[in-house]
Amino acid sequence: MQSGAQAGVAEGRRGTGRAGRRPGGWTRAAVAVCACLAFAMARAQDLPAELSAAWAATGLPESALSVVVEPVDGPRMVSVNAGQPRNPASVMKLVTTFAALDSLGPAHVWRTQLLVEPGTTISADGALSGPLYLRASGDPFFKLEDLWQLLRELRVRGVRRIPELVVDRSVFGPVSIDPGAFDGDPSRPYNASPDAWMVGFGAVRLLFTPDLRNRHWRVTLDPALPGVKVEGGLKWSDNPCPGSPVVQTEPFLTSSGVSLRVAGTVSGGCGEFSLYRLALSQPRHAEAVFRVLWQEMGGSLAGRIREASVPGDAVLFATHDSPSLAEVVRSINKQSNNVMARLLLLTLGAAYEPGPATVASGDRAVDGILAARGLKLPELVLDNGSGLSRDGRISADSLARLLAAAWRSPVMPEFVSSLAISGMDGTVRRRMRDSDAAGLAHLKSGSLRDVRALAGYVLAASGRRYLVVSVVNDERAQQANGFNDKLIAWLAGQ
Repeated sequence: MQSGAQAGVAEGRRGTGRAGRRPGGWTRAAVAVCACLAFAMARAQDLPAELSAAWAATGLPESALSVVVEPVDGPRMVSVNAGQPRNPASVMKLVTTFAALDSLGPAHVWRTQLLVEPGTTISADGALSGPLYLRASGDPFFKLEDLWQLLRELRVRGVRRIPELVVDRSVFGPVSIDPGAFDGDPSRPYNASPDAWMVGFGAVRLLFTPDLRNRHWRVTLDPALPGVKVEGGLKWSDNPCPGSPVVQTEPFLTSSGVSLRVAGTVSGGCGEFSLYRLALSQPRHAEAVFRVLWQEMGGSLAGRIREASVPGDAVLFATHDSPSLAEVVRSINKQSNNVMARLLLLTLGAAYEPGPATVASGDRAVDGILAARGLKLPELVLDNGSGLSRDGRISADSLARLLAAAWRSPVMPEFVSSLAISGMDGTVRRRMRDSDAAGLAHLKSGSLRDVRALAGYVLAASGRRYLVVSVVNDERAQQANGFNDKLIAWLAGQ
């Protein structure tokens, strides 16, 4: 399984939302007052002429736009509809990741443990005399190779036969979701459900290899999980490769398990490539991968895999520590990994309230963390913390205040370095490559049906640093991409 960025990076497709939804219980009058105040502010600090022209070229109404621009060490320069609550899509990850860095600290790690009951022995032929317990921690970045290393620790200690595996997921409450609920595409990794024990984001790899002699595409499932198979295939094309291959994948249930039906036409000139797809629920995926890897190591699991709490007197047998929170946040923000952001929010819930964490406890934790920083955001509707939501709401003013607070905080280096660099990496690697802003902006992008957003920091030609927020909510929001890029280039030229 490849690194975390690729398996769950998409910010979300154009899912079906509820028309006319107002944020978190706001009355129509309150929204109208907020809009009027924002409009008054917009008149005082309007867009400069060149940006006004760029916005006019989108054909969108100004009421769809919220913009804030200010130096990190000075007064606000531009403010358009700044107080209007809007859906920021994946820009919402800025809220979750800053709250986590500020409260847990950049060095925080998640620990996955293997334990046994007191007195458990290992026989001469490698059999454990009692069950093996796995205490899950909600590690957002627990990869296939991490599980392999953890199982390798068992083999090093002489274990070959496990009578039973007991998984303790009690750090979280009932947090699973239907992967198809958001946009009807349950195989896409960006829709993955959170789980206390998630292996490789719950995704399987489809490796497509070209057979040049026979003009044929071969597909390999990795890992080869019992009950999961691939059907269909790709048609071969001799045309030049136009870019990233387009492959349709459709999961469906069969009498023996789950099949992924693949279809499409791909040029042989594109060469070998991989796709990641969801096939099983998180618990079933983790358990299947455990069995496959353990068997590959020459081990056996005689009994079943079940869920229960680890006994209070259990003895630690082996452990795996995740990368630091600073590294995890880089994957979340640069690649816009939704399920990692969801798990981070749940981790905050587990850290700040007793009992199994839920989305609600995570939301309360973030409110408390930000309030302690002087960031009271009354309009904030954080929802699941990832931005893959039709209900999430925050204003450009609140995002700007959060960016300003992050810049002044001790975790500023880790927070800023987690953002994608314009024209170079992450979700903005293909944007602004040929503009004066290439390499000069650290940004978080957001994209949903009806939403285009961009926020972060820009280093100007003058050497001054600016923070910027732009959020567009409109059924034609995709037309704002060019405006957002010009906004960043304009700032870089200051």
